[in-house]
Amino acid sequence: MSLLTTKQVQELFRVDRSTIYRMAEDGRLPAVKVGRQWRFPADRVESLLGQPGETAAPAAATTASNGAVSLDTVLPPDTAQAVADLAADLFGVMAVVTDMSGRALTTVSNPCGYFTSVFNAVYTPDRCSEGWRRLGEEIDLEPHFLPSHLGFLCARSFIRIGPNLAGMVIVGGVAPKSWPPSPSDIEAVALETGTPVEVINDHIKEVYWIDASHQDWIVRNLSRVSDLISLLADGHGRLVQKLDTIATLAGVVA
Repeated sequence: MSLLTTKQVQELFRVDRSTIYRMAEDGRLPAVKVGRQWRFPADRVESLLGQPGETAAPAAATTASNGAVSLDTVLPPDTAQAVADLAADLFGVMAVVTDMSGRALTTVSNPCGYFTSVFNAVYTPDRCSEGWRRLGEEIDLEPHFLPSHLGFLCARSFIRIGPNLAGMVIVGGVAPKSWPPSPSDIEAVALETGTPVEVINDHIKEVYWIDASHQDWIVRNLSRVSDLISLLADGHGRLVQKLDTIATLAGVVA
């Protein structure tokens, strides 16, 4: 039986060590004690991630430097955009699909007026990516709404390729309980984004005003959208790998 270390499980689930320990102790993760150290049966952990019977690899293995397939190579752009559009229409907020670095793989669907005004000023996709990347660093695997770098609320759900985290579905543009922001907070956003304060003030109320029950409904269903993309990407990735194998066996150089 192959056993994973705590560090390997951390990389798979992208949570901190204390969370892994709590999940082991309360039975949410299959684990055994080897001396004073926790060890995790690889096949059972892989089953939790939807890939029984395959050798586990850390999340970093999805990067090109480690030879694995990245999300943008197995998810056609029009498919990713169609899912982002569907999520935006279904939830009534803005939506985007990104990789784990926060790089957008789609345009932002159904953007709120505030986001559009900032983005159309002097903001750039790279600056958006930094804010989206931060959402991917949150340790909780379950979606929930969090303040974004622009002040409104966003929620994200992870996309997987096999056992690895490969990207995110991010929805947002939602007004928090206290909105609009204070003048000092608006000045901070203006400084970060390079957007004139007067432009922000003209559009600051153009966000999505949804109540707590609607927000709860979104986070309960957001994982179903990312699961759909995971299935599409994983299936396409397997097809690409099979074709590469066939080409190699046939002596074809890609």
